[in-house]
Amino acid sequence: MNTKTGIAMWDARFNTPDYVYGTEPNAFLVAQSHRLQPGMRALALADGEGRNGVWLAQQGLDVLSVDGSETALAKARALAAARGVTLETEQADLAHWDFGQQHFDLVAAIFIQFAGPELRQRLFAAMRDSLKPDGLLILQGYRPEQLDYGTGGPKQIEQLYTAAMLREAFAGMEILHLEEHDSVISEGCGHSGMSALVDLVARKPAANADN
Repeated sequence: MNTKTGIAMWDARFNTPDYVYGTEPNAFLVAQSHRLQPGMRALALADGEGRNGVWLAQQGLDVLSVDGSETALAKARALAAARGVTLETEQADLAHWDFGQQHFDLVAAIFIQFAGPELRQRLFAAMRDSLKPDGLLILQGYRPEQLDYGTGGPKQIEQLYTAAMLREAFAGMEILHLEEHDSVISEGCGHSGMSALVDLVARKPAANADN
């Protein structure tokens, strides 16, 4: 998604009446519902067809859904309308998008594994910087063992995560939850079957944490 070719690829993938990853939210995101409060400003990053951003809006959050594919975002807006919620969308090349500083109470980064190591490092830093003090990051991704399962995700091992990688990448944040596990997921035809996953919830330090 960091090039015109990549965006065109995703547009083609999403150019179907079906929702490639389904219309129901990611199960790990739903499991963190106790951490959410109505009125929180949320970024649904690389949100695709909107299943996660729409669910966050249904919880009363003020959601910006960002993705490289306008085809996907059109489906996200349709899903939001069908669910009776408002969803702000923005088409962007995330390799160059300005996340801003301290804009969001929550960043939801669910299977955003389109980036290689260099871009991933920049995206992780931008995600941290975009959170307000006490803001939350909720992230789920595939581990390298996912290549053996072949039930979704990228085929390039360098785009996959480990718990150690995430702990290091977000070392300046409070790790509230970090777990590697193998679990069955069912998210449309795109993610289906036994999967090698890693889950992270991290909180940005309060503004006076070092005082």
